[in-house]
Amino acid sequence: MSPQNQMLLAVLAPVLGAVGVALAHRKPDLREALSFVAAFVALACVLALAPGVMAGDRPELQLIEILPEVTLAFRLEPLGILFALVASVLWPISTLYSIGYMRGNDEDHQSRFFACFALAIACTLGIAFSANLLTLFLFYELLTLVTYPLVTHHQDDEARRAGRVYLGILMGSSLTLMLIAIVATWSMTGNIEFTPGGVLGSGISNAAIGGLLALFVFGIGKAAVMPVHRWLPAAMVAPTPVSALLHAVAVVKAGVFSVVKIVVYIFGVERIAGLSSVDWLPFITGFTIIAASVVALNSDNLKRRLAYSTISQLSYVVLAAALLTPLSVIGAALHIVTHAVGKITLFFAAGAIYTAAHKTNVSELDGIARRMPWTMAAFTIGALSLIGVPPAAGFFSKWYIVLGAAEGEHWVALAVLAASTLLNAAYFLPVIYAAYFRAPATEGHAHGEAPWPIVVAMAITATGVLALFFGMEFPLSLAKQLVALPS
Repeated sequence: MSPQNQMLLAVLAPVLGAVGVALAHRKPDLREALSFVAAFVALACVLALAPGVMAGDRPELQLIEILPEVTLAFRLEPLGILFALVASVLWPISTLYSIGYMRGNDEDHQSRFFACFALAIACTLGIAFSANLLTLFLFYELLTLVTYPLVTHHQDDEARRAGRVYLGILMGSSLTLMLIAIVATWSMTGNIEFTPGGVLGSGISNAAIGGLLALFVFGIGKAAVMPVHRWLPAAMVAPTPVSALLHAVAVVKAGVFSVVKIVVYIFGVERIAGLSSVDWLPFITGFTIIAASVVALNSDNLKRRLAYSTISQLSYVVLAAALLTPLSVIGAALHIVTHAVGKITLFFAAGAIYTAAHKTNVSELDGIARRMPWTMAAFTIGALSLIGVPPAAGFFSKWYIVLGAAEGEHWVALAVLAASTLLNAAYFLPVIYAAYFRAPATEGHAHGEAPWPIVVAMAITATGVLALFFGMEFPLSLAKQLVALPS
């Protein structure tokens, strides 16, 4: 099969899977089997594409010509294959987890859940494969729409309020800022193709570049740079598998991926490095990193703590891209990968605790490791990765961001990274300490681990956090291609 057909099948497989899930809504076993089939077909296609991209191939597929020289098209490059691998590898694992969670909590509307989940993956892969800003924008908007039913899954007043915030902020920011940025790019350059080195010519003023960057950064609300972040904690009313999808597999990763891709392939790292008009971005992202970490530190609800941790960690990626040094760009690409695996492990653990023990607050977790040792072991591994402690994968991406900040002599960024690492430890380590070393306040009802699909999925991602530390060569080689460093 040609690379072009593999890209097309990777996107179509989850769409067809969603149709199959809808048709099999009365047969849960068949519905879930179809979800797995679609997930593994998409994964097989992405895995087949990866070696060619590593070797320098850049397969292209023209989908629809909208206007002369304006097309919906796919083109695969190193950052895109990294993002596609994250989504396609984590999808079947998330499906296994979701089966255990949705059945274990006797959730309603499970067929709708699995269908929308599959459609979200299709949109995510469309974003990863995008050849230009128009294609990216189309799949970005579709991703917002197909995840709305997931956010509002419980269909109560709280879920509907959260859904309004989710849809309002994400659609509002993209339609009023991101779309304007795309039109402005086309107006100034006549080109919206993702191009190595960028498309901005020397005739464009520094002020225009700064304004254009602001439109993109705040227009891509899924990156959750403050103040465009409130949709993310609001969406925590959804079932935990949805939180995992939002934070690790699809939505927020689509945001930071889009920012990095636009910085690298529309602005061009060398083109805008040193411009005073873009110097504001490290300060905005630095503020987001610290402020979100402080909120996480003061949040007793576990999912809320993890949500604000995500806001902080996403701005690591945007900060790294904003530093505009080769090493920081590599760190940005790697952090998309390492944060995904670490954060999905943490949300899996939070869902396991809710399913087995019906606990949602940090203050309720004293001694819980005695009854749920596998869950807390996974939580510990995920937390250490986000703090940046070896041998967890997050150490590598943070290390490259630090090296990039030092390379560019961005001392404020280095201070932010140091302070945020301490804050990460401050809001994760007390949870681990309480779970292992404090006695339960009351024995309560006896419980053990969550259903086995949850535990198995959690064990796989926790193992992946450790395996990535020792197997970083492949993602690192792809990340180096973004800045033309030898792999």
